[in-house]
This record gives sequence, C-alpha cells and structure tokens, in this order.
Amino acid sequence: MRGIYPIAQTPCTADNKLDLGLLASQVKFCTKARVPGVVWPQLASGWITLSDEERFAGAEALLAAAKGTSTNVVIGVQARGGDTAQSAKFAKHAEAHGASAVIALVSLPPDKATDAAVVEYYKAIGSATPLPLVMQATGTQSVDLVAEICRQVPTLACLKDEAGEPLNRIAQIRAKTGGKVSVFAGRAAHTFISELEEGFDGNCPAFTLCDVLQRTFELWNAGKQREAFELYGRYAAFMTIPNVDPYAMIARGFFPEGTRIRVMPNGKDSVAALSEADKRFIKRAYAEFVKPYATT
Repeated sequence: MRGIYPIAQTPCTADNKLDLGLLASQVKFCTKARVPGVVWPQLASGWITLSDEERFAGAEALLAAAKGTSTNVVIGVQARGGDTAQSAKFAKHAEAHGASAVIALVSLPPDKATDAAVVEYYKAIGSATPLPLVMQATGTQSVDLVAEICRQVPTLACLKDEAGEPLNRIAQIRAKTGGKVSVFAGRAAHTFISELEEGFDGNCPAFTLCDVLQRTFELWNAGKQREAFELYGRYAAFMTIPNVDPYAMIARGFFPEGTRIRVMPNGKDSVAALSEADKRFIKRAYAEFVKPYATT
C-alpha cells in the first residue's frame, strides 16, 4: 500500500437507506482520478451506524465495482464490542468477494483493551484470512505494542497510525518492525506536508479531495516540492470551511443534491445542518479555487 487510500463516505437515500450505487461510484471516482485505493467502512464512514447486512451489501457493491480496475478496496472488519467472531465473518466475506486487504481499529470496550487483549484481537482477525491486514492505531497504543502485533500477526502489512504523535513515531516503528509494514497517517491529512517530509507511505484521509492529495503526494515524491506545497495549500484552505466534508461530493457534482451522508456517532444526516448559504459557498469555493487543480 502506497499513496492515498481515502475513507469512502456512506451515502444514503432520503429515507436513510444505504445507496449502494453511490457507494460503489466512489471506486469509479478513484479509478478515474488515479487514486490507488479506497477504504470502507471506517470512522469517517460512520461504521458503527451500519447494520451487518448493510456492511455485507456495501462491501459487495464496492468490490464488484473494483473488478477489472486499478483501484484496491480495503474493507473495514472491526465489529461492535470487539466481537472477533463477527470480524472474522466480515474478513472472510471480504476475501471471498475480492478485497485487496482488510483493516481494523480496536473496538474492544475501553476497560478491556489491555495490550495483551489488543494483541489477541489482531491475532484473531489476522488468522481469519490470508489477506493483508491494516492496523488502525488509536489512543495510547504504543510503538512497542505495534511491534509485538507485527511479530505475532504475519499478515500485518500496514499501520494507519493515529495514536500519540505519529510524526514522532515513524522512525521507531520502522526500526522496531524491521520495515515490514507500510506506515500511513490519517487525521484528515492535517500534517500532510510534514508526513511527506518524514517519508510516510501514504494517508487515509476523508474522501473529500482525495484526488488533490494523491496529486500532492506524487508531486512531492517526484521532487516537485514547491508545487506540492502550493497544491496542498488549496486542500488545507478548503477543508477549513465548516462542515465541508459531508457536502463536498455533492458540491463537486458527484453525488446528487438530497443525498444523505451517514456519519458518526449516531448516523444523523450531517448535510441537513448546512444552510443554503453554506452550500452555495462550498460550491463556489470548490469551483473557483480547487476545481482547476483537481484531477476529476
């Protein structure tokens, strides 16, 4: 894994039913924009709001859309309450339908998420499928814990590091894992330029401007750092607009008006919170300041 692997949004119909067509269309977006992969469902997808049936159906729609394309699909397999038996079902389902990898954050109750329990959690998920496993580190999970999971889970291939201060951890992670795992960042790419400077392998941002971030990544790694810095500035400015994330794909003309975007923690429609003036400004900001630099 290398480059930008955005977290797909969870678009819904007006009556809050999962819109499988719009969900799958995000794979087509990535393919057209040369974004190497997409991840679903994780925090930015509102995974906790989805029923198991919705998750199975959504995974099938995404993976069917990716067949024959260059886009890798990574399926989120964490389950409510840290249920590793259910995670195994999600992982086996993802494998059966052609996923490139699976990803899991620790969904154990906080009082049960000891280091030993977290190791066993990832061992259980890793043993369910031979697919590459992505660990999403959060909270206070230490570098030593990551290294121990790497040692005990042979399928661990990538770390999405959102624990502690990732910029201060990457050298230690590479040293203690023997460079066996790719290291990605998240957190909406707020420190993206510094991540590029430190040599992160990629980022899992929100879907909003994933094509712009992929182009920034390519420019930086091609030695065109001034161009990358200036392009990222447009991303950073756009993302300061309040509530831009849930409406951005509508503003870009990719989702139709009226699409509901399911988000954490309760699955409420975040688009509904925007006024018409907010929506007009997001559309204008994208059209005037970002669209000329987007790849799709």
